[in-house]
Amino acid sequence: MSEPQPRGAERDLYRDTWVRYLGYANEVGEAFRSLVPAAVVWLSYGVASSYVLADAIDKGKKAGEALASVAIPGFTINRVCAASLYVLGTATRWPLAVRKWTTTALGLLTIPIIIHPIDRSVDFLLDSSLRKLYPTVGKPSSS
Repeated sequence: MSEPQPRGAERDLYRDTWVRYLGYANEVGEAFRSLVPAAVVWLSYGVASSYVLADAIDKGKKAGEALASVAIPGFTINRVCAASLYVLGTATRWPLAVRKWTTTALGLLTIPIIIHPIDRSVDFLLDSSLRKLYPTVGKPSSS
């Protein structure tokens, strides 16, 4: 799931274990949006937001490291599913149920593809901006 840790490095429960996938619960909800009640999608956002809150509290206790993003991955899966449902509706004569299940499958298959690029992009953006203003304790500076 993540890159190997150097010897003696502390393992981050929220980034280096299966718990990280709780942060992507909303993507699963988005993938199933066309098949489940809206309340189930909102519940998936609740799970992901709880993960972010727990991670933020943990990181706050460990000198304010950056928290994971919920909005970018959720929006990405939402758009992939919306676009695929639209394309399938205009390009095929498949029954609606088949189009919805295909959309859900595409959304679920997209999740593992977006995790690392989004994590790395958010880290890069934070390293290039906010982390320069608020450096973390114990992290060597680049200057």
